[in-house]
This record gives sequence, C-alpha cells and structure tokens, in this order.
Amino acid sequence: MTETALIVGAGSGLSASLARLFAKEGMRVAMAAREPGKLAALATETKATAYRCDASERGEVEALFKSMDRDFGAPDIVVYNPSFRTRGAFVDLDPDLVLKTLLVTCHGGFLVAQQAAKRMVEKGSGSIQLTGASASVKGYAQSAPFAMGKFGLRGLAQSMARELAPKNIHVAHFVIDGGIREEGRDRGPDGLLEPDAIAESYLQVHRQHRSAWTWEMELRPWTENF
Repeated sequence: MTETALIVGAGSGLSASLARLFAKEGMRVAMAAREPGKLAALATETKATAYRCDASERGEVEALFKSMDRDFGAPDIVVYNPSFRTRGAFVDLDPDLVLKTLLVTCHGGFLVAQQAAKRMVEKGSGSIQLTGASASVKGYAQSAPFAMGKFGLRGLAQSMARELAPKNIHVAHFVIDGGIREEGRDRGPDGLLEPDAIAESYLQVHRQHRSAWTWEMELRPWTENF
C-alpha cells in the first residue's frame, strides 16, 4: 500500500531533501508552507501537492488536514519542520516576537501533531516526527525565545511518545545539533550536516520495527562540540 507523507514547514534544505527522498521511496508527498508558491519547482520535481498553511494558526492547520482527508486520507508520516527565532539581550527582547517564536516553534507543533494523531489513532498506525535543534537541550545566551520553543517541542514529543506508542503511533524528536548545509554556507569538510543525510535518518526512524523504536535521535557532524 502506498504511504502518504506530509511535510509541514516545507522549503529548501532539509524539507526539500525529505520530499525528494520520500518521493523516491514511492510515497505520495504533500507539503505545506505559508507561501506555497515557493514550492512550485519542488512540487513538480517530486510530484507533490503543495498547500498553504501557517502552522501557528489553529484554523489553518485544521483546514490543511481536512484537505489532506479529501485528497489523500490519513497520512502515514507527518514531519513538523517550521522554525522562527528572535535573538538579542534578554532585557531587550520584543515580547511580541518572543510570542511568535513560541507559536511557530512549539505551539504549531502541538496543533499539527494533534490533528495527525487524531487520524493516526483511528487508523491504528503512523509516525509523527518533530525537528528540534541544539536549542532543544542547550539554552544559549541571547537566544532565550528559541530555547523556550525548542525545549517545549522536545517535551511535547516525549509526552506524546509515552502516550501514543501503545496506540501504534511512533513519535520521534530529532536534535539537529549543528548547521545544515545550504547554498553559500560552508564550514569546510564535515563542518555542516548534509540535508540528504538527515533525511535518511528520518526515513530510517519511520521504518523502525516497533520493538525497537527511537523516541529521540541526535544528529551532528563529528566536528561539532557537544
């Protein structure tokens, strides 16, 4: 049976690598972004369907999954990949931007995961994967909002994994501890994570036998201190 994958927060980099890999593996691919027009070339390449969705907005997330119901049915794998951050000295942080960081990084993960879980529980299977960062486990100076959001996303994943594993829903959190390679960004050999290599790990976790599920995976180049 053909699997369906939904990538929320799609764009270049990791999301594009995931879309290409899932398509190569024979999955039907759906992608969601605030600006779906930017996904046109990738959607054509991967034969994917692109949807508009601001993951921080409950109504838009609910509409996305209703569209998925209509077009594909319940997804087999959902990847949450949006991110937003604001930086600066703690005493100077703009509370509105801090709130936006939390809404996109953490609350959006809850909204998407909840809609996915409702359908997967009814279906009796599925996997939900949440993309974390170094900030998921380390709160850096002048980066409190991002740490708040990513710590929250990690806690969400851990709680979901404990509750949903008995229902045959595999929840996994990925700590991407290091920069991801993109055009114009170079730190020398192995200085950055290759997005295609990260995507391979997501697929491997999705396909794990339930007797040996991973709830969290840390990925970093060997040059990264930890």
